[in-house]
Amino acid sequence: MKQIVKIIMLSVVLSSCQSAQRGETAEVVDPVPIEVLTEGPSGDLDDEVAEDVPAAQPGELEQRLIDAGLVNVQDVLPEVFVDLRYSTEDNFFKKDVYGELENCYVQPVVAEMLGEALAFLHTTFPDLTFKIYDGVRPLSVQQILWDELDRPEHVKPLYVADPKKGGLHNYGVAVDLTLVDRQEGEELDMGTGYDFFGYPAYPDREEQMLQEGRITEQHIANRVILREAMLNAGFTGIGSEWWHFNAFSRKVAEQKFEMVK
Repeated sequence: MKQIVKIIMLSVVLSSCQSAQRGETAEVVDPVPIEVLTEGPSGDLDDEVAEDVPAAQPGELEQRLIDAGLVNVQDVLPEVFVDLRYSTEDNFFKKDVYGELENCYVQPVVAEMLGEALAFLHTTFPDLTFKIYDGVRPLSVQQILWDELDRPEHVKPLYVADPKKGGLHNYGVAVDLTLVDRQEGEELDMGTGYDFFGYPAYPDREEQMLQEGRITEQHIANRVILREAMLNAGFTGIGSEWWHFNAFSRKVAEQKFEMVK
């Protein structure tokens, strides 16, 4: 570093001398701050060393998920996009029920299965990846959704699982997701948005909806790409939501895991 300082100071002196020889008034130059010239371990010049910033601590809900043994999907699959719709008001209920939570959590084995699905997807469509809308949904949040749903009690289970019984989201073994461009994150058109409740979103009604002109062949083709990747990794879909996939049956989930409260 001393050699660098000497070179810079020598350059300043020579510049001043040359200006004087030309009859110019030499400009007084302030010394270059030594800390800017500090060499890093590799010998390159570094900028001023930034103060260490402590990592943000997880919120109360996120800490509960961590304590329950669940994993952050993006810690395992960093290329996957996450858009927790229940952490916004852009959902069927028009309510933010996750608050500060922005990371998607699932059971560790489910994260592994998602990795297998992603690997399969890339064998044919390397430019695509997943965007996850929802993973584990604690029972406390399930209760909020149940209470907020403006439907008769006997109709509510069509839209959200009864918190008294719970559902596979509550075990951390269900995921809601779609396909997006790997670079831009632009979603493929699936014919309906997430949380659309109606026949156009039903995998079981795709042929009927196609004949009625409510979805297109391209919409179905995009859904098939998603389904093939997920089914290949051991997930199963449901007949009423193209975006929903289960890693285990209810019986197996009850045996292997506890509901997240």
